[in-house]
Amino acid sequence: MNNWTNEMWKREQAAEPLAAFYLYTPMCGTCNVATKMLTVIEAMRPDLPVGKADLNYVQEVAIDHEIESVPCLLIHRKGKPMEKIYAFQSVPYLLEKLS
Repeated sequence: MNNWTNEMWKREQAAEPLAAFYLYTPMCGTCNVATKMLTVIEAMRPDLPVGKADLNYVQEVAIDHEIESVPCLLIHRKGKPMEKIYAFQSVPYLLEKLS
């Protein structure tokens, strides 16, 4: 996963039919598990545009999307917000959401 800024996220969601933005904080234990799950997904679906950012550095994303907690996966389809996932249940669950 590439580190994205808010501007990069806006470009990706406008340009791609499906884009996801993973938001985390470094000291969050649950975020570490979620990162590993997304690393597996990235290996399985290298074509899927998924970026990540430390929420501490993209606060405007938190405000714009009303992020309630981390980890959070924002999913946009055709430039429109579709879903915010806070509970990263399993790799198959996330793959289904990203299909």
